[in-house]
Amino acid sequence: MTIDSVRGAPGASELAEPELIRLLTPEGERVEHPDYPLELSTAEVRGLYRDLVIVRRIDREAVALTRQGELGLWASLLGQEAAQIGSGRALTEHDMVFPTYREHGVAWCRDVPPLNLLGLFRGVNHGGWDPAEHGFHLYTVVIGSQTLHATGYAMGVQRDGVLGTPSAGATIAYFGDGATSQGDVNEAFVFASVFNAPIVFFCQNNQWAISEPLEKQTRIPLYKRAQGYGFPGLRVDGNDVFACLAVTRKALENARTGQGPTLIEAFTYRMGAHTTTDDPTRYRLKAEEEAWKLKDPIERVKAYLVRNDLADTAFLDDVEAEAKQVAKELREGCLALPDPAPLSMFEHVYAEEHPLMTEEQEQFAAYLASFEEEVTS
Repeated sequence: MTIDSVRGAPGASELAEPELIRLLTPEGERVEHPDYPLELSTAEVRGLYRDLVIVRRIDREAVALTRQGELGLWASLLGQEAAQIGSGRALTEHDMVFPTYREHGVAWCRDVPPLNLLGLFRGVNHGGWDPAEHGFHLYTVVIGSQTLHATGYAMGVQRDGVLGTPSAGATIAYFGDGATSQGDVNEAFVFASVFNAPIVFFCQNNQWAISEPLEKQTRIPLYKRAQGYGFPGLRVDGNDVFACLAVTRKALENARTGQGPTLIEAFTYRMGAHTTTDDPTRYRLKAEEEAWKLKDPIERVKAYLVRNDLADTAFLDDVEAEAKQVAKELREGCLALPDPAPLSMFEHVYAEEHPLMTEEQEQFAAYLASFEEEVTS
């Protein structure tokens, strides 16, 4: 296999076809895989399409808000919707997610209000949701560190003695191809393997770690790294929501029944910038983006629906209208978010009162009060 085939340059990703698990072609044709059977009702397929469209619309609105100065930063998921929605819809209520800062689609699947995500990037909250309530941990900005947190959590679940029971929950950790070069990720692989932890490592290989191509991260397909740690690894078409659902569902079930960790490499592409502070035109070719547009995750599901008479124009228009309304409410909610009180930064740092924190809070309160004295004097 050449470096270009690993990297996924235009046309070259097709060289990896024998290693790529796929259930829905870019043209919207359904194919079968002997190891990953998937039965979906019309309502379920429609639901996946709705998820994909709404999540992309949320992402577009957040990018626009950032450009207009309403958010400090945004990490777009454009192009990665199928990887996130497919894996997100494979989760059960007992599972726990450890995301990076780009898993807006998984957050949608875990019923985390999109406005809470925007509050974080607007700088008015520290997360804005209860991880225990949603089975979705707070976003992690430090690259790869959440994989160790996730592994520790999974080992805790293992020691609770619930694996193999109806209440068993698996853990899933999301990260990108660039994060695989971090020590934390490799340490997490070691611990998960040695202790047979009930965890799924879900790598969204979007081909670019900011401005560095995949060939700077690895000389072999990422999923093959799992072999060196002693647990299964596989590569799925990350633009195929059906395959991502089926593969993740099976890996999570294996974890819940005590069969240990799995590494899933979702082979996809980051269509937008790494974040809104990035300019991808400085380091990658337009032709590469155009080639991946032909594999768009939403268009292939739409083609499948239309090809099999599972959706008419009215349904497609209704989904678009709903997505537009979600975006409208999101924008209005974002602009109405109140700024936090300055002293609130000291809340929730420690579970109990901490002498040093109390001292610093009093000092900062006195500092703020000094400005009021200047105004009144």
